[in-house]
Amino acid sequence: MGKAIMVQGCTSSAGKSYLTAALCRALSNAGARVAPFKAQNMSNNAGVTPAGLEMGRAQLVQAAAARVTPDVRMNPVLLKPEADTRSQVVLLGQVNREITELPWRERKAHLWPHVQGALHSLMDEFDVVVIEGAGSPAEVNLRASDIVNMRVALEARAAVLLASDIDRGGSFAHLLGTWHCLAPEERTLLRGFILNRFRGDARLLSPAPEWLQEQTGVPTVGVVPMLDIPLPEEDGVWAESGASRGGDQDDGFVAIARLPRVSNLDEFAPLGPLARWVATPAELAGARAVILPGSKSTAADLAWLRATGLAGAVTRAAHAGVPVLGVCGGLQMLGRVIRDPHGVEGGAHEVPGLGLLDLDTTFAPEKTTTLTTFTDAETGLTVQGYEIHHGQTGAGAGVQTLAPGRLWRQGNVRGTYLHGLLENPAYLERFLGWAGLRPPAGLDSLDARLDAIAARVGAALDSRVLEELL
Repeated sequence: MGKAIMVQGCTSSAGKSYLTAALCRALSNAGARVAPFKAQNMSNNAGVTPAGLEMGRAQLVQAAAARVTPDVRMNPVLLKPEADTRSQVVLLGQVNREITELPWRERKAHLWPHVQGALHSLMDEFDVVVIEGAGSPAEVNLRASDIVNMRVALEARAAVLLASDIDRGGSFAHLLGTWHCLAPEERTLLRGFILNRFRGDARLLSPAPEWLQEQTGVPTVGVVPMLDIPLPEEDGVWAESGASRGGDQDDGFVAIARLPRVSNLDEFAPLGPLARWVATPAELAGARAVILPGSKSTAADLAWLRATGLAGAVTRAAHAGVPVLGVCGGLQMLGRVIRDPHGVEGGAHEVPGLGLLDLDTTFAPEKTTTLTTFTDAETGLTVQGYEIHHGQTGAGAGVQTLAPGRLWRQGNVRGTYLHGLLENPAYLERFLGWAGLRPPAGLDSLDARLDAIAARVGAALDSRVLEELL
């Protein structure tokens, strides 16, 4: 059986996905056969495997870091929030309606056997499995239903590294408090603390790491600097960063609607500082282009667009000649009508769209999940990405079909089912050209970024850490 290293965090957004990807690439560079694993994701940022199955974007990136083909065993459970108290369960890449209907605390008995099976099969196949936790293992109210943190660590007998985001402050209290919340058998697995996203001179941290080790017996094995090397994130950290809010309005920007149930928002990271997430008509003013992103609850988010006044502002911008792009749910909102006869989203059976594209969408019970490549008839460019949608969309006479079932245009308004369209550099350049904008400074390839992150994180860890963990 292969060995396991696990990255847990004191909080959500402590950098677990990032550190896991760095360890996957570092171990792969060292010649190990590596697989990532996260038992359960809660995120609307999902992608598609070559087998046409759905899994979290973070594990897709980590698979790339490990140089292995993405496999849904690496993320056996994906929870896609549809409302504050409801989430869709994707089990081993496919929607499971029966488990989706169960109360939260009753799901564990049904999900844990699949998590166990996926974990052990990966450990049997690979030299090392690098496991990512979720949230914090200190949530004692969730201990009985845990299938993603210490339950997994104990199952794998994993060497656990606990990370804290020191940029937020309070790291030593977070680390000590988390240690205190763990059961004795869980503490035995904890092999090191990591202070993540540090700015400044690490020598100024002393004597705090030494004090922490005296209290817990656990050493601080790494001080990882704040790194300006972006990766696709599972929970949209990119959209919260300062870079995503754009520069001065006079420089021109691309407005992206911050929908309440936005999905796959990391696909707009190539816009860099040109992107600005907007939630009011005033924030939309002056945009050179507008994007309606994907949504996990299209009808509800369309109602939000109308309630905030953004629907009217987007319509006025389109009529003024501003380029508008809708992706997946955003595409459906731009059409004439959305029908949900099977109650896929659990809401109204029919709602009117914005009417900017002569398209009608009907939600089907079965979800389309596929990797896709096609040629855009407008630009002649071949683009690639992935599709995840229940909607089946038909075109009327008023819209031009640029790729059947996947891309349409009506004047300056375009809609597509292809997630990742703007991750195709040539298409991104065309889209920004229509808006009179130039592409931001080039983003290195994902592979180059993973190598850079692995080098920086590896240099920040105690040189003996990985060798001792293994």
